[in-house]
Amino acid sequence: MATETSPRPRSATPATIPQKRPMNLDDEQHIPAVSSPLNPDAPPSRARKAPAREQREKKESLKKREAKGVDTTRSSTPDAKPNTKRSKVEKPPDVVRPVRYYTKPPSQSDFDAPRPPLFNPVLTKANRDFNECFEHISNKKSFRYTNCIADPAFLSSRWFRQTDAEPFEPRFSFQEASSHILFDSAGRSITTEKGFRMARANVCAREGRWYYECKILSGVKPPAHETSLTPQSASSTDGGHVRLGWARREANLDTPVGFDAYSYGLRDVSGQKIHLSRPKDFVPFNESFCEGDVIGLELTLPSLALHRKVVEGSYNKAVDVSDDLDPHPAAEASDFVRDRVPIRYKGVVYFEQFEYSSSKDLEDLMNPAPSLSNAAVAAKDAAATAPPNPNHPSVALRTLPFSSIKIYKNGKLLGTPFTDLFAFLPPASKAATQQGARDGLDDGMLGYFPAISVFRGGAAEINFGPEFWCPPSGLATSVGDDGQDADDYDMNGSAVALAPKDPKTQRQHSQGKNSRLRGMGERYVEQIAEDIVYDLIDEVDFWMLDAMENPDAAGTDGTSTQKAQSAFTATGMETVEGLTQLGGGGGEIKEIVQEEE
Repeated sequence: MATETSPRPRSATPATIPQKRPMNLDDEQHIPAVSSPLNPDAPPSRARKAPAREQREKKESLKKREAKGVDTTRSSTPDAKPNTKRSKVEKPPDVVRPVRYYTKPPSQSDFDAPRPPLFNPVLTKANRDFNECFEHISNKKSFRYTNCIADPAFLSSRWFRQTDAEPFEPRFSFQEASSHILFDSAGRSITTEKGFRMARANVCAREGRWYYECKILSGVKPPAHETSLTPQSASSTDGGHVRLGWARREANLDTPVGFDAYSYGLRDVSGQKIHLSRPKDFVPFNESFCEGDVIGLELTLPSLALHRKVVEGSYNKAVDVSDDLDPHPAAEASDFVRDRVPIRYKGVVYFEQFEYSSSKDLEDLMNPAPSLSNAAVAAKDAAATAPPNPNHPSVALRTLPFSSIKIYKNGKLLGTPFTDLFAFLPPASKAATQQGARDGLDDGMLGYFPAISVFRGGAAEINFGPEFWCPPSGLATSVGDDGQDADDYDMNGSAVALAPKDPKTQRQHSQGKNSRLRGMGERYVEQIAEDIVYDLIDEVDFWMLDAMENPDAAGTDGTSTQKAQSAFTATGMETVEGLTQLGGGGGEIKEIVQEEE
């Protein structure tokens, strides 16, 4: 008899509930995957399928690729034996440096100072002989030219460095003038027999306060009585006309000052100010500038540090509340990059470089587009159509805060016709759109130049100081009124500023260098120093680059210095030609031809 088993007591609830094992459909129905003697009727659809193979990418054969001209090299295949050797000298990181052109050594005549342009007398006006300037090159067709000279100390720079031709003083530039401009022998007076033509000075202002004077030699005739001329009577004179002001390098030389957005000018008729070819009244009672009048022009530009904030887009009106003309010395100065190649024109060697070109935004500002419909205006960005300001979306339309132009007549201040001048540092100034031109580089000669334009017999003389005809009050001079030098040196050779006795000079010395009003003649001296310094910087930079790439050819053993000294004192071509290996191979200096207008 079977004994009845007592039910087993239930255990407590398990901590974990066992999960059902995942099974496919075949396992749940317990059907064999394949047929067998015990199960001959197994459906074929239940048969287990083999996993699908990946589709291999079809590649063309080597012969087909060669027939198509495809490169058959395997760039992704690693080298069997990777090169673990390190180069002897590691190259420095990429830096922006001038382009160096390889040319053959210069001829013996290239070591001589450049000759001045030749003059052909044309006419006499205001007791001055005016000449046509020829046998020199002119800046046109998107190129700029400066004098250069061969120097055996500049081997790494391929021999040439910048210089200037006589007369060695601040004056009108013979290259920065229209071909129809006539000069006096000193290069300080100009006239023309054509329509309005412009000439710019050989010195520019980049920051600070600067002043120059212009005397009208021939133009609007002064009235016989004290009243001023009316515009009708002034325009009927036969003495020609004069316009004067400040202009950038992009300004067209065959137009008057104030024609476009790159220059600010004054008309002799009624003393009107003119910019973008739009004359506006400025002088009270429409008083004209007549023959014999001395017109003083004062330019104020903020510091280059503030200028860079404007063009970089970091200027903040609430923070940058000062022009910062005399900031603390910076640890690193701005860099000048000059892409120049020596060329030959009528036996004289010049540096050729790309010129800065005009901007479409500024051209549109001068010639605005026709009025658009309301829908088109609404669709356009309102910020893009805003007037020029320091934070404009277009860099070319950004203006410089704290910048202005003041006008003096015979030493008397007339007013401030222009404020908030356009910025000129890159990218506000763009290089010409030509092959090889690099954008965003400052060559050190971007700024505002003294500029004069003359019309059909008008003549003017320029004065950069230090002996001005009608100096305004507060104009700084290098020599105080008591005859004492403004700057002196102590016994250790360090510069110290002596306390002048005159109160006027004391006030000038209490200000910084850039805050004081100075003549453009002082800027000319600073400009020469900048050219020398950056020529040396380029030479040292190229020498270090050569030393890193090829130490044996850099002349570290002193042989290059000895050969350079012998070439400097050589009188024949044999010694100069012996430096071919040091100077490097390359093409001959290009000879260019300019068509006479």
